Amino acid sequence: MSLTTLITFIVYLLGMLVIGLIMYYRTNNLSDYVLGGRNLGPGVAALSAGASDMSGWLLLGLPGAIYASGMAEAWMAVGLAIGAYLNWQFVAKRLRVYTEVSNNAITIPDFLENRFKDKSHILRVLSALVILLFFTFYTSSGMVAGAKLFEASFGLSYQAALWIGAIVVVGYTLLGGFLAVAWTDFIQGLLMFAALIIVPIVALNEMGGWNAAVQAVGEIDPTHLNMVQGVGIIAILSSLAWGLGYFGQPHILVRFMALRSAKDVPKARFYGTAWMVLGLYGAIFTGFVGLAFISTQDVSVLSGFGIQVMDENGIQMLADPEKIFIAFSQLLFHPIIAGILLAAILSAIMSTIDSQLLVSSSAVAEDFYKAIFRKKATDKELVWIGRFATVIIALIAVIIAMNPESSVLDLVSYAWAGFGAAFGPLVILSLFWKGITRNGALVGILVGAITVIVWGDFLSGGIFDLYELLPGFILSLVSTVIVSLMGKPNPEIAAEFDQAVEITKER
Repeated sequence: MSLTTLITFIVYLLGMLVIGLIMYYRTNNLSDYVLGGRNLGPGVAALSAGASDMSGWLLLGLPGAIYASGMAEAWMAVGLAIGAYLNWQFVAKRLRVYTEVSNNAITIPDFLENRFKDKSHILRVLSALVILLFFTFYTSSGMVAGAKLFEASFGLSYQAALWIGAIVVVGYTLLGGFLAVAWTDFIQGLLMFAALIIVPIVALNEMGGWNAAVQAVGEIDPTHLNMVQGVGIIAILSSLAWGLGYFGQPHILVRFMALRSAKDVPKARFYGTAWMVLGLYGAIFTGFVGLAFISTQDVSVLSGFGIQVMDENGIQMLADPEKIFIAFSQLLFHPIIAGILLAAILSAIMSTIDSQLLVSSSAVAEDFYKAIFRKKATDKELVWIGRFATVIIALIAVIIAMNPESSVLDLVSYAWAGFGAAFGPLVILSLFWKGITRNGALVGILVGAITVIVWGDFLSGGIFDLYELLPGFILSLVSTVIVSLMGKPNPEIAAEFDQAVEITKER
């Protein structure tokens, strides 16, 4: 890496820390720390939701999957785009209104407890436990992505790169809480978007256009050229099922809750959907063009950046496909632009880790510490408990990420399935069905989480190769409905539900 690239990269990191420091002085209570005082505009909410959603997966995982397996992996992007749109269309507005009506809930476990008038705190604690479990793996995926970036860019050892990435992102999250996370995510979202549009265009121009890229990929493996050939129904369903995960992701749902008004949802939906669709296209074409470029061009310079190129059946290939975007940044661009592109990758990584750490720390502070141990804890005390929890959770995630062979996509898919199955059906039913009960909610969370764990870790072959999110979501939905139908409706809960519905219609 040149000195110019390094300086550009460091300036970006310092800018993120400055935002964290500024927001430190605007964070006065727990609501500010975990929800930004419900004051996000539609642009910031939409892009911060997208950036925190996509993570290093968008610039590392998805391009790497397309590079390794071809356009068949694009089904995942189709499922995600549809799921994200439906989440904004049906969940965002109702959740924003209902969380305010339901005793101004500031976390998902807080909302569920208030929604079902659960005085036992069982629902809150179970929800918080599931959040901590799966977010630890999710955060770990970001740590792996960050380590790969620092390793390839600076020539550091994997472990050293892992710790440096963790320290940076924990630093500004610790300082500024939700406001720092939202605004850094907004800036990072813009940077990610620009990078994903520019990189494949420049690469295509460098190698002679689209036809040259298609020809090169076709010579490597013709099945890489389309989304259907050689792809089974289980693989397609598994990829499309990723879209179901959106309805249960706490770090995305919290953006809906933080909007300044439900009236901002249509504008935010447009911004968020456009950002996601174009960003996914950019990631897909980065991987596709990357395969053509690496196989036909002189890329010997990459060895100087610690990016290994190997010969596979007479074809040049990256040893780690998830480093294709990093490779392009070093091969095609001026050192200043390369520094900005590397910052874009770090943006994708940090924008997700910070959100996950924040939701996890709020679960510890609000849903464990205050709800169970210190009901009269002061806001200042809770903010510091949240900061302490941020550090502990980050340390655990780093330990999980210590294996340099870890795959960003594998870790993300496991956590995404866990949240989608445990909370997705519950969130939808809570917002749209008056008859759902507390016991139904409890069973749904347990069935969804357990199905993901068992299906993903202990079953394989045939139908069990189906992505665990789909069976987990279906079984959670069915069990929630069945158990709820066995219970009796609560008049107080029904009245609050009707109130939330009416207010939603008015706005």
